[in-house]
Amino acid sequence: MNDTPTTPATLVTGGNGYLATRLIADLLDSGTAVRATVRSLDRSEEVRAAVRRAGADDAGLTFAAASLTDDDGWEAALAGIEDVYHVASPMIQTADPAEVVVPARDGSLRVLRAARSAGARRVVLTSSFAAVGYSPKPVRDYDESDWTDPETPGLPAYPLSKAVAERAAWDFIEREGGDTELVVVNPTWVAGPTLTAAARSSLQLFAGMLSGAMTAVPRQRFGIADVRDVATAHIAAMTTPEAAGKRYLVLADGPTMTFLDVANVLRAELGDRARLVPTAELPGDEPAPLVIHNDRAKAELGLRPRPAVETIVATAESLEELGMLRAAEEINGDTPA
Repeated sequence: MNDTPTTPATLVTGGNGYLATRLIADLLDSGTAVRATVRSLDRSEEVRAAVRRAGADDAGLTFAAASLTDDDGWEAALAGIEDVYHVASPMIQTADPAEVVVPARDGSLRVLRAARSAGARRVVLTSSFAAVGYSPKPVRDYDESDWTDPETPGLPAYPLSKAVAERAAWDFIEREGGDTELVVVNPTWVAGPTLTAAARSSLQLFAGMLSGAMTAVPRQRFGIADVRDVATAHIAAMTTPEAAGKRYLVLADGPTMTFLDVANVLRAELGDRARLVPTAELPGDEPAPLVIHNDRAKAELGLRPRPAVETIVATAESLEELGMLRAAEEINGDTPA
């Protein structure tokens, strides 16, 4: 049986995720009751532990079982809901893009249909810079008017899934959305302190660098977004009237970075704790300059992003505090004294 509240609440999908747990904790801190979806209710205690790790009171948190790949459960999950944060998205390593694209697109449409049928006021969808800036331009300078073209040759599965899923969401709202509004948040590479006890997404790369498992870093330039700022942007996107129908890029202020820049920050700020961080890049061409604009989020959502250096250090310290790095170092035979 689903654990559902008796009063209307805000819904957050993918409740056990890296971003979702931070968002849930912030909503609970603000006094907002939250219903979180998880694929299995067995994950509910994991989510409660995560939000308590942030100091949030989980008394206002309840759960519903629902999966992006199945219609079952979504009607019950959306019952009485006015505000929907659709954060869940598949993170699948596969050679077949369809294994990522189909659940991302169809899962978003399942949530949107259920939200519309339930009379939800607004859906805030977590998309990505991957849906904005992964198609070639003469100058790599991006804002919310840019789109990743799904027909781009050689486009990897993840950006393809994000572009297809976000396009499908906007098309649905335009054709069948009724009175339900849509706002999309497009963060760049998300880092920052984790509330979960497992290294997921960008945290795996940090753990690999800090533990010595990664001996050279990829040659890539990107923007960094602090998970705390991304959660704040979601809440502002839900509560700002003029945000309806818009996309918002979220990233730290300042220039974009390379993985070698991240490694240099770790060594400079953490000293001996970063002694295993690589100093070399993998072979390849120097990444082209990249500019990503976050003016709209700052002007319309009031976002004041943290500096990238603060985010990088906080990520590493979070992994240390949760014991993730010691385990990785022990695997590599380099246990600190």
